[in-house]
Amino acid sequence: MKIFHVPCLEDNYSYLIIDESTGDAAVVDPVDPEKVIASAEEHQVKIKFVLTTHHHWDHAGGNEKIKLLVPGIKVYGGSLDKVKGCTDAVDDGDKLSLGQDVNILALHTSCHTKGHISYYVTCKEGENPAVFTGDTLFVAGCGKFFEGTAEQMHQSLCVTLAALPKPTQVYCGHEYTVKNLEFALTVEPNNEKIQQKLSWARQQRQENLPTIPSTLEEELKTNPFMRVDKPEIQEKLGCKSPIDTLREIRNKKDQWKG
Repeated sequence: MKIFHVPCLEDNYSYLIIDESTGDAAVVDPVDPEKVIASAEEHQVKIKFVLTTHHHWDHAGGNEKIKLLVPGIKVYGGSLDKVKGCTDAVDDGDKLSLGQDVNILALHTSCHTKGHISYYVTCKEGENPAVFTGDTLFVAGCGKFFEGTAEQMHQSLCVTLAALPKPTQVYCGHEYTVKNLEFALTVEPNNEKIQQKLSWARQQRQENLPTIPSTLEEELKTNPFMRVDKPEIQEKLGCKSPIDTLREIRNKKDQWKG
């Protein structure tokens, strides 16, 4: 399996997922279809279907256009999410396959939107899995609670996604990493892993390189929204439970002017 970034708009990423045995590809959130198709042509692969994480225009806004450019293409999206251009609705636990070796599992990760889906992708033995988290899980951050609650985001981040294997590579929808890590340091100023990753992320961006993918293991060490079970973080924020802590961190992030 190969995965390629396709930078779109100001800070969005679409992704090509490629089954190397067949040259078949899936594309995640192709908001700029021409760019995605050009990338597929460059890598000499054939796009078979679209995986939409959620209905917001900067993720689903290219679906109708890609259907015109790639006749017969399937467009998957969450059944609760009214995804533009969707041909095939998916629910939690639904499975898809790409080419010969790539398997895709739909995970319902609601809160940012009601029907948000993350896609967990596995390939041959010995290859690390990947998860495409849209705007639910960012590197060192999470999406705003537009259509859900702290309880739902806790379920999505700290139960559903946290249960995936630690080496899972995390591919999210936006390049927000530097700001997210700067905020993470306000929650845990003495966390050396956050300090180190921020230094690395700044260097990557100076060179115009992506900070994505992360890994689940890294997120559990550096992402404040996935560390809400830590007593020292709860105590610092004056909270008594992981869910209250998650709600409080999100409120602080929403007001943060960093």
